[in-house]
Amino acid sequence: MQVRTRAIVAAGVVLVLVTVVGLFVAFRHFADGLRLTFTGRSCTVSADGRVTLDARQMANAATIAAIGAQRGMPERAVVVALATAYQESGLRNLAGGDRDSVGLFQQRPSQGWGSPAQIRDPRYATNTFYAALAKVRDWEGMRVTDAAQTVQRSAFPEAYQKWADESEVLSRALLGHATGAVACTIGGDPQRRGAAATAALTQGLALDWGLAASAAATDLTRLTVTVDDERGGWRYAHWLVSHAQDNGVRRVRFDGLQWTAEKGTWDRVTGEQPPTRVVAEVLDAS
Repeated sequence: MQVRTRAIVAAGVVLVLVTVVGLFVAFRHFADGLRLTFTGRSCTVSADGRVTLDARQMANAATIAAIGAQRGMPERAVVVALATAYQESGLRNLAGGDRDSVGLFQQRPSQGWGSPAQIRDPRYATNTFYAALAKVRDWEGMRVTDAAQTVQRSAFPEAYQKWADESEVLSRALLGHATGAVACTIGGDPQRRGAAATAALTQGLALDWGLAASAAATDLTRLTVTVDDERGGWRYAHWLVSHAQDNGVRRVRFDGLQWTAEKGTWDRVTGEQPPTRVVAEVLDAS
């Protein structure tokens, strides 16, 4: 009788543990769907739809879109990448996650994605995601969630689809299909100012977009990017606003419109505005 009682107790303990683990996993993925509602919202993206993100999420989204364009990936790939990062990390560069998962896409070093330090680099993580997606046969004809799942191999393969609409809005704006579509309200003390900020922005444009050094001119508080057309101009203008928080960007001008950190909106400006130049001004170093 005593042995039987112990067996029943042991079985009960195992059942409880299995239930707790199951509830934890289910809650984790349910919470993933709610993650963005808990964040501070300081950026609004409007392009045949509306998305709100905080400054860090916005910067990561802009980098994901830019690298896709630099690699020559179709716009559909950018939508898939953004939906994947939405689901996996809430567009945040996480230090950890499920088991050894790391970064924007929660890639795992144990599955050959790279070292933890490499995966924590948003540009490295994004490039490896696109490289893996490009190897999938006929991915462009798949639903967003199916294309993402072929790369991620998630236990919840349908989870990516719920971010498809938001990702399409972001993709349209960040790839230059919309005018004045990314508007952020910036606050607090930036990481960089003055020449350090313009240098960081110039380097970021080169790494994310592959922009040649000759296409951008800087001085202590101003960065000017020469563009070929309106769409290209809005790509860079929206990218600059997306990365404004860390780099103390206080004003971006293009095509007769101006965004300011103080107001957080794009407004019409008077005076001559060269249609081939995007101009960003940053806070001085003092």
